[in-house]
Amino acid sequence: MPTKTTEGNFFEDFVVGQVFHNAVPRTVTDGDISLYIALTGDRRPLHCSTELARALGYERNPAHDLLVFHMVFGRAVPDVSLNSPANLGYADVRFLTPVFAGDTLQATTEVVGKRETSRDDVGIVWVKTQGFNQRDEAVLQFYRWAMVNKRDASPSAETAEAPDLPDRVANEDLHVPPQLDLSKFDARATGRDAFWEDYEEGERVNHPQGMTIEDAEHQMATRLYQNNARVHFNHHTQKDSRLGKRIIYGGHIISIAHAISYDGLENALRVLAFNAGAHANPTVAGDTLYAWSDVLERIDLGRDDAGALRLRLVGVNNLDPNAEEIPLRVMDEKRGREQYHPNVVLDLDYTVLMPKRPAS
Repeated sequence: MPTKTTEGNFFEDFVVGQVFHNAVPRTVTDGDISLYIALTGDRRPLHCSTELARALGYERNPAHDLLVFHMVFGRAVPDVSLNSPANLGYADVRFLTPVFAGDTLQATTEVVGKRETSRDDVGIVWVKTQGFNQRDEAVLQFYRWAMVNKRDASPSAETAEAPDLPDRVANEDLHVPPQLDLSKFDARATGRDAFWEDYEEGERVNHPQGMTIEDAEHQMATRLYQNNARVHFNHHTQKDSRLGKRIIYGGHIISIAHAISYDGLENALRVLAFNAGAHANPTVAGDTLYAWSDVLERIDLGRDDAGALRLRLVGVNNLDPNAEEIPLRVMDEKRGREQYHPNVVLDLDYTVLMPKRPAS
């Protein structure tokens, strides 16, 4: 009699061109929006103030862009990364139609690449995931690649390679919701009056706060997104892993680092894109996360009310960038090449929407 359960897909099961219609549609609720704030400490007022959102043209406060990302990501985990020891990176992540409480999210995922690694027990799989609301409007699309366990720990004869992905989201593909009017933005809502014009390319913002991550918090956050990857929950199996502990979902690290980055980027109202991203090193419960942001580019969107900032958000564990200089990369003498500093856990190149200074 055939089994009614699944172990999830292993590296051998993926075929380039394969499409998954990811299960379990998810209706976003006000409770989800509030719980996201409780689990991350995010303070961006557009996502927690209905009055501010209405003043800027929305019907009400939208769900946080990263909450939408995690929920769409969570749809695809059972098909893609249930047997993944690590998600490795992102590319061409576009935040599209805003999501509000009452919207129902669903997703599809296409396998766009796979290849062997130097290890016999894992391979790397690349996928493209798209999220839609109940009106079949695209709310999000992204590429990601993950290390995936093999069922049979031996090399295969497959010759598939990594796909050719863009190194950034093109300016013309940055989506500003048509109803959003930032000419009416009031900086008293954020408590800071640094606008688009006040940031300079090459500027670094060292965010002052650190946040220690506890097991209960990161597991609740990951369950909120219905991400059931084993490495985040099962201590019985993870105690025999390299770290000997559960690994914190990398998306939660993005959310915490982004919440920390509020200080110094208070008026960054919406995430428009992830251009590229890497989870440089794993994070476990008890680690304290700090962050800094480098301004890579100031992008004029051709609007009078808003522009965009391309930023590099770097998350660092257990070292305070306000107290000491931390290199992004260091030389690995054994391998003869550079690698991320062992305390750097996130390197995210992303683009945000920023109001322009109002005309006096």
